[in-house]
Amino acid sequence: MTSTSFPGIWRPGDDPGRRQFAVIADPGGAGLPLEAGGRLPEVTVAYETWGELNSSRTNAVLVLHALTGDSHAAGPAGAGHPTAGWWEGLIGPGAPIDTDRYHVVCPNVLGGCQGTTGPASLAANGSPYGSRFPLITIRDQVAVEVALADQLGIDRWACLVGGSMGGMRVLEWCVGQPSRVARAVVLAVGAAASADQIALCSLQVRAIRSDPAFQSGDYYGTSRRPVDGLSIARGLGQFSYRTGDEFRRRFDRQAQGEEEPLKGGRYAIESYLQHQGEKLAQRFDPNSYVTLSEAMNHHDVGRGRGGIARALQRVQAETSVAGIVSDRLYPLVQQEELVRHLPGSPPLRVIESESGHDGFLLEVEQVGAIVDDALG
Repeated sequence: MTSTSFPGIWRPGDDPGRRQFAVIADPGGAGLPLEAGGRLPEVTVAYETWGELNSSRTNAVLVLHALTGDSHAAGPAGAGHPTAGWWEGLIGPGAPIDTDRYHVVCPNVLGGCQGTTGPASLAANGSPYGSRFPLITIRDQVAVEVALADQLGIDRWACLVGGSMGGMRVLEWCVGQPSRVARAVVLAVGAAASADQIALCSLQVRAIRSDPAFQSGDYYGTSRRPVDGLSIARGLGQFSYRTGDEFRRRFDRQAQGEEEPLKGGRYAIESYLQHQGEKLAQRFDPNSYVTLSEAMNHHDVGRGRGGIARALQRVQAETSVAGIVSDRLYPLVQQEELVRHLPGSPPLRVIESESGHDGFLLEVEQVGAIVDDALG
């Protein structure tokens, strides 16, 4: 089985592009323990790097991607990478994360489908995990990233940068590994998943699981794949990532092309959401979407640490927190909570954007200024 037969899944033997790989294993052979119970025998981590690590290993920056991102944060589309880097303009020579000064590392997250162990990966019996892939949390993802940093010989990051699900992992790093983070930039996220966010993710998960082709998650090796369920899930997500004002400005009540909505045709906004879903289905695995969505629902830096306020007091990094004025998925009130409880109560940076939650990806100039300030 290859990624050609199942789009969105990278497998060994495919062109790696810029990817490098590390294998994380328990020296004792017991496997890697997971927060919710269970173990993974070992984890392969796909990652990409830019810039050179200095002799003192003090100039490393960790960039952490959001739900449907991967290790390809910068660079063109091409062999091994169906899309251009998802943070083009932020990483590179002379960019805010200047690769002439910094060694940048971006790993694909545990549970993903672009080279890091996830539901599509082969288990010990040679078959994809599918429904057997265990429940993972943001803390499990960070535990794997900590092990990767150990392998790379990076004891302390000069800076961590991430938004949305990537921001969750930045926070977990700062709380769980405070001495290993000098600076941090947290974008468009909160200290814990809210009821609204859990509701939205759970509906997306249900859409995928309700697709008859899902087959309880064991669709690998069959001729069917739950692309309809994934497309609906992505449409739900895209609705929350943008804003009503943007939809009104771009689409209003227009029909799609020559279609007639009163005769069964679509409105332009319907076509847009369908297109976004179908586009994602060509580059992402539905099981990974389920696994990562559920991990986001379990996000809570205060769990087992005496609550959010006490947990955030552990942070030692110089932390920059930014939210987006139009974000209806992770509203500013969540970033206000973060700065209220972080040591020193750093000022909240507000990103002006009509694009809602996606502003942390699209407003490169504003995000770049925040990152540039954080890096000094």
